[in-house]
Amino acid sequence: MRHAHHAAEEASWFGWFRRSYAGLVARLVAVRWLVVGAYAAAACGALAWCGPRLGREIFPLVDAGQFRLRIRAPDGTQIARTERYALDVIDLVKREAGEENVALTLGYVGMIHSNFPVNAVYQWSRGPEEAILYVDLHPHAGIGVEPLKERLRATVAAVMPELRVSFEPSDIVNEVMSFGAPTPIEIAVSGPKLADSRKHAEAIRAELAAIPALRDLQFGQSLDYPTIRVEIDREKAGLSGLTQGDVSRALTMATSSSRFVMPNYWADPTSGIAYQVQVEVPRQVLRTPDDRVQTLTSADDLARLPVGQSEAGQVLVRDVATLEPGTMPGQFDRYNMRRQITITATIHGEDLGSVARQVQAAIDRAGPAPQGVSTEIRGQIVPLGDMLSGLSVGLAIAILVVFLVLTANFQSVRLALATLSTVPAVIAGVLAMLFVTGTTLDIQSFVGSIMAIGVAMANAILLVTFAEQVRRGGRPPAEAAVTGAASRLRAVLMTSTAMIAGMLPMALGLGEAGQQNAPLGRAVIGGLSAATVATLFILPGIFAIMQRRAAVASASLDPTDPASASFAPNAADVLAEQGA
Repeated sequence: MRHAHHAAEEASWFGWFRRSYAGLVARLVAVRWLVVGAYAAAACGALAWCGPRLGREIFPLVDAGQFRLRIRAPDGTQIARTERYALDVIDLVKREAGEENVALTLGYVGMIHSNFPVNAVYQWSRGPEEAILYVDLHPHAGIGVEPLKERLRATVAAVMPELRVSFEPSDIVNEVMSFGAPTPIEIAVSGPKLADSRKHAEAIRAELAAIPALRDLQFGQSLDYPTIRVEIDREKAGLSGLTQGDVSRALTMATSSSRFVMPNYWADPTSGIAYQVQVEVPRQVLRTPDDRVQTLTSADDLARLPVGQSEAGQVLVRDVATLEPGTMPGQFDRYNMRRQITITATIHGEDLGSVARQVQAAIDRAGPAPQGVSTEIRGQIVPLGDMLSGLSVGLAIAILVVFLVLTANFQSVRLALATLSTVPAVIAGVLAMLFVTGTTLDIQSFVGSIMAIGVAMANAILLVTFAEQVRRGGRPPAEAAVTGAASRLRAVLMTSTAMIAGMLPMALGLGEAGQQNAPLGRAVIGGLSAATVATLFILPGIFAIMQRRAAVASASLDPTDPASASFAPNAADVLAEQGA
């Protein structure tokens, strides 16, 4: 019955296909040195051509249909004006995207008010001139977020050129991968002297401006916040019966609040809740000595503030002090107790790996840093390098471990090397598929590569095992390679086809979050397709080359293994054999 089933199978279309395959493999094995050389050249060529041209990312770029926009008005802008800017930008977003396509907008303007007991470390903005806007588009709007960002950059620059905008990551993956940086690219310059740090930071910023892929390039701090320097003439103040404290209190109440210099609390006797009591002069009711309403818009307006009363009449600030406009950093950021200046930027049109190389080259072109000044790259560039190096080393170690396990299993280094000969095909196939589809090399594609290597190893082990059994049965290595490949053709094709078919929907990016998993499916399909071809057509020739001078006896030292050279039959077995 078994022979009848075998005969029926040989008469089927698959039997004809297997015989044709065996004939082709026999011809390839006959010129195995040429075939293996061509295989090695093709694999190395694919690695050399596709590898450097692949984009590199931590995770695949996904159009989530949302974005976060930080706008910065000129330093010193009042919060009411910043709020107006924020509303105008929201109107521009609705105009560019279509109001019907905007599902949600959420904004935060200015800083957390000083009355709230919130540490400034946890704030999202640096001053009243900043605002953060979150925009969420409808799922079926059909609008690409990156093209929309480019249009908004151009529109804001044309309509409101005084604004600085920065599109920051809005999804949790990119926020976490930035490790606290507001944008994917951040360069921190720190040193003992802020002036030296700023000079070097400006040189770096000038070099970064020449990189076409960088967008929203700007300093993270307000370096030129408007200030007014008040020099009090103590002699004039003393002649007027005033002190420095009188002048400072008048300026504080007019420009800010008394709570910053004279904290005062009142406890409600009923509830026991303490309320802060402060004095602040509303700007719209400030009046000059001639009873005119005054608005603080310049140093001259501040100079006309009343300080006190003397025998000669009302004393103004300008009577006892001189005021000079100036600038200073609006906020000092420190890292390890050193003041730093950060440069932030976003990316458009290129992958993170390519931009990382250009950023490092720009820093090098900026020249040596001043004495004591250091430059540090932050954002997603550092974890990208760690990820690529870690996964590459892990993949190499995994291949080494597989080689050691195969050596122990086959008890032959040659067979282990023959089995691993399909790994270059997997890697070349993965890189070629990623290059053709425009997919980046990231964590997902690395995982797909590992999966493809695992399935390819299973197919190669299957073919090598059967070919070795045939060779140990007394056939030449070349004939054994052809017989082993033909006998395992169905199993190899079924395994590879099932895996590729299962990964096809993922590779096409179908369904929700399909873009996130597409690189994994594409890597598996590319690597396994190339590995299947190498296993069926190249591996038999490599087996014939490796085993052309191999002995038939097993390398095992187990005396009970009949294939072992140390096999020693007992006397009863010998007598029984002689009697037979």
